Amino acid sequence: MTYDDVRKMALAWPGVEEATSYGTPALKVKGKFLTRLREDGDSLVIKDVDLDERDMLMEAAPEVFYITDHYKSWPMVLVRLSKAHPRQVKPLLLRSWKATAPKKLAKAFAADTTRQA
Repeated sequence: MTYDDVRKMALAWPGVEEATSYGTPALKVKGKFLTRLREDGDSLVIKDVDLDERDMLMEAAPEVFYITDHYKSWPMVLVRLSKAHPRQVKPLLLRSWKATAPKKLAKAFAADTTRQA
């Protein structure tokens, strides 16, 4: 995967817009942080991943999922895009979108199951 793949995926969801965060490309939902590309150009920051799930992901696919000291206390995981498959990234990013989007937008999106596939 590449960041462009992530960008295309997420921009198909309501309210997602391109932005920057810490000087890197990012995506936001109605102005709220969704994800960003780290400075290495290959790692994606995905939020709303609890620590137990993050540990499980890192154990199951350490070549894809990892964490740095900076993020270890936060409910986030880092994804090496060059090693990732969309089926590993999309569910995590979509769940983060649902947690970030305004409730009305998330509810309308959930009702339209054709857009989630």
